[in-house]
Amino acid sequence: MPSLKDLRNRINSVKSTQKITSAMKMVAAAKLRRAQSQAEAARPYAQRMERMLAALAASAAGSPTAPRALVGTGRDQVHLLIPVTADRGLAGAFNSNVSRMTRNSIRRLEGEGKTVKILAVGRKGRDFLKREFSANLIGDVTYAGRKSINFTDAQEIGTRVTTMLMAGEFDVATVIYNQFHSVITQVPTEMQLIPMKLPEAKVEDAAAGAHAIYEFEPDEETILAHLLPQNLAIQLYRALLENAAGFYGSQMSAMDNATRNAGDMIKRLSQNYNRARQANITRELIEIISGAEAV
Repeated sequence: MPSLKDLRNRINSVKSTQKITSAMKMVAAAKLRRAQSQAEAARPYAQRMERMLAALAASAAGSPTAPRALVGTGRDQVHLLIPVTADRGLAGAFNSNVSRMTRNSIRRLEGEGKTVKILAVGRKGRDFLKREFSANLIGDVTYAGRKSINFTDAQEIGTRVTTMLMAGEFDVATVIYNQFHSVITQVPTEMQLIPMKLPEAKVEDAAAGAHAIYEFEPDEETILAHLLPQNLAIQLYRALLENAAGFYGSQMSAMDNATRNAGDMIKRLSQNYNRARQANITRELIEIISGAEAV
């Protein structure tokens, strides 16, 4: 049985940990407000971009000169996966959910005879996948020490992906990230970037003649050649913002649970301490009374 000193030290240690987790919860809550507003503001723009490209792409998709970012290379052999995680932990299963989904996708694709390449965004996902798929990892991007993520960061990733596409280094590109729904809900999501996967309903509407009311100058393919790289950066930026909001929401929930657990542990340790202290007092009283009776 631990001594009273050991129990006091343990209680003080847990109280110190509780202060840290409580402070981290408040910091995450403050950062979540800004990250959530950025993620929600980016959604309408990204969705509207998809709608506009759907009208443009309906007629250009079948052309032999269609941009590669729209139709890909025409093959389905080499897949580029872009898992987006955080650079820090202490956020529950936030990072491991994306990492596990990426791992399952790699195993599925390799089981089908495909070649998989990984461009990891975030230190946690890179470290997780490096243990098992180091040969598939072709690069990584981290934002450790950065206060916020800017659109230029997404543009840099998009430029790198576009350069690889034009060099024929992959056929299909997919980004995997946590989509923010609420503070307690972040859904791991796969979004195919190249070849561009347009909403089916929008493509059908465009094919039915909905795009006929527009006259494009210059032609659709020229416009797509300029818009598709921009759309790639926008979709990546959306994924980065959704992931950032999800991270702070998950971290706030994790730190709230840790603070509650620390409070429960302090309560149990305090009860054990009081019982041990009372037992010592009772034993000392018995020894005093027994000594007095012996005299």
